[in-house]
Amino acid sequence: MTLDRSAGLAATARALACGEVTSQALVEDALARIEATRSTLNAFRIVRTEAALAEAAAADQELAAGVRRPLLGVPVAVKDDMDVAGEPTAFGCPGEFPPVAEDGEAVRRLRAAGAVIVGKTNTCELGQWPFTEGPAFGATRNPWNPRHTPGGSSGGSAAAVAAGLVPAALGSDGAGSVRIPASWTHLVGIKPQRGRISTWPLGESFQGITVNGTLARTVADAALLLDAAAGNHPLDPHRPPGLDISAAVGRDPGRLRIALSLEPPFTAVPARLQPQVRARVVELAERLAASGHTVEEADPPYGRIGLAFLPRATAGIAERVATVPFPELLDPRTHSSARLGRLLGGAPLRAARRAETVLHRRIGAFFETYDVVLAPTTATPPPRVGAMRDLSGLATERAVIAACPYAWPWNVLGWPGVNVPAGFVDEGLPVGAQLLGPAHSEPLLVSLAAQLEDDLRWHERWPEPAALDSPAT
Repeated sequence: MTLDRSAGLAATARALACGEVTSQALVEDALARIEATRSTLNAFRIVRTEAALAEAAAADQELAAGVRRPLLGVPVAVKDDMDVAGEPTAFGCPGEFPPVAEDGEAVRRLRAAGAVIVGKTNTCELGQWPFTEGPAFGATRNPWNPRHTPGGSSGGSAAAVAAGLVPAALGSDGAGSVRIPASWTHLVGIKPQRGRISTWPLGESFQGITVNGTLARTVADAALLLDAAAGNHPLDPHRPPGLDISAAVGRDPGRLRIALSLEPPFTAVPARLQPQVRARVVELAERLAASGHTVEEADPPYGRIGLAFLPRATAGIAERVATVPFPELLDPRTHSSARLGRLLGGAPLRAARRAETVLHRRIGAFFETYDVVLAPTTATPPPRVGAMRDLSGLATERAVIAACPYAWPWNVLGWPGVNVPAGFVDEGLPVGAQLLGPAHSEPLLVSLAAQLEDDLRWHERWPEPAALDSPAT
């Protein structure tokens, strides 16, 4: 017996614990689905066929012996910027990478919870862009419309979950890279507090702006995966207090003061919220008001927060480029960003890091008036595959900012955010909205997201299977 692809993470774990299904059957089914969509979705860089089947057999032995762990025997995926022992970590880059010796801390914790890692999902080169394409692996496509991108940089994880290849997956978010693909594939995506899920063997990823997060179809499943992966390596510099995020699912969030923020934060390039996306986010705000919350338009006092982002992002790229085995194979845009990062890696980087304290104080004061910010996750629906592939560095940055101007400030702050599905626009393309909160506010955001989910039932809608059956043109 196996389970329908609609069974989520929690339901799959329960079925395994009750003996209704075996891990071997689930992993075989996941591997078959992955293989069947390799030429269409192309969600995976590495598929761990033999290793995953062996891990599933071991999980079945534990289950038969009465062992119970939160995710024992459940197949999941992780993004290819996370170390999995015995596999390379190419992070979207071309060339041959050596296998790593040890699991990263997040993967170690998933294994400790019993999860079976079926593979590593595609991501764009060093996670820089909101699309998942590159010469190393081709293009990953959106299950809702394969002519369009699932977003990035955690696009492979998002495509895998949205298509039902796995019930949940880890991604990482340095400027919206969990929330953006969640938005564009009709998923819940949680970007947690910095340090909630370890990025070890890097104490800080991209100078602290990148965190690991979760993608799933439901709030409960995203929270369950977050709880399983959460925790720290002894040498992690950021060690937030432990939280039981799953306990917040189903908890009444109370009557909240919600700021509807539709104005993009300041960027050097103009960005405009497309009317069709605005309409979906406003409809979500109206749902929240109908649930008893106070909703009014107000924007956080971002100021010139971009000056605190750019040096950290580009310095992080420069650090990563220095570790790549074959840098000559990298995209010219990557080298351009790395050069800028080396220029900004001294005094500007130190100033950017110091600015975080000022930003915490100024934007934190906003949360004395409001409990939660509701904002668009992106300004546009997902672009077509290839739309940004051949652009120059400057043209790419302009296109990225125009499409995705809303997510990155919360990476500077290091605070939590949750993407929730906001509906569909032209051509049946999904869009989303962010619930944003102050430090350590994951339980509040999760309880509010779960309240919305109970109302909107977004997890009941799936991509048409026909979209996954043949390569897009």
